[in-house]
Amino acid sequence: MAAATPLASARPPAKRIPLGLELYSVRNELKQDLMGTVRAVAKMGYEGVEFFAPYFEWTAAYAKDVRKLLDDLGIRCFSTHNSAKSFEPENLAHAIEINQIIGSKFIVMASAGKVENLDGWKKVAERLNQGAEKMKPAGLRAGFHNHETEIKPVDGKLPLEVLAANTGKDVALQLDVGPCIELGFDPVAWIDRNPGRIRSMHVKDWSSAKGFKVLLGEGAAPWKKIFDAAEKKGGIEYYLIEQEGADYPPLETVERCLEAFRKLHGG
Repeated sequence: MAAATPLASARPPAKRIPLGLELYSVRNELKQDLMGTVRAVAKMGYEGVEFFAPYFEWTAAYAKDVRKLLDDLGIRCFSTHNSAKSFEPENLAHAIEINQIIGSKFIVMASAGKVENLDGWKKVAERLNQGAEKMKPAGLRAGFHNHETEIKPVDGKLPLEVLAANTGKDVALQLDVGPCIELGFDPVAWIDRNPGRIRSMHVKDWSSAKGFKVLLGEGAAPWKKIFDAAEKKGGIEYYLIEQEGADYPPLETVERCLEAFRKLHGG
């Protein structure tokens, strides 16, 4: 019995969080050759991808071809990056259909369009809640992705805080770290204030010298603290590298960022 005690009290190993690529990082390559670009990304070692807004124009037949490619490569589509158009009642069924085909689990709104005031942001929250309700039977979840707009005050409040307060826990808050660092908004504090809702994260750095063109790990983001908060409190399910540009060609850039992530995160 005594010999069994250490085994009985041992903690299970920490869950490993997969890493994908937001394909906006290689948008020009994707436009020219989607299949070849996804193959190149998988060969680097990325475990998944996030397709961005143009995917919404796909037919079901083309989406099935993309899904076959993903399956053949052994990678997944973690989520899709959408304009508000995908959440409009007349478009949501198509968004759900395509996301189901390609195996995505989250339909993330990455732009709410022009929003005038806080009441407007509450209407965006309502649209997200409605979307989440309709997605749930299909095995999908809704999300919202922050840019600079949502972390700039409107009538004394941040739109991102309004969205968090007026959406249910079925709406994930996809954290884009880069704009937070640029505007002095603490991503660790935000994660701590929203436990269980930071289901995914755009791992993007920023520096005063190069802006978003700095490579991952060469900017001002406190990555160790961010990863720790995301995994202990945020409920993170996957990370996504996103890079808006750099001194290197896009495919080389995202490969460098993958290597940097492994050093920073340790996995």
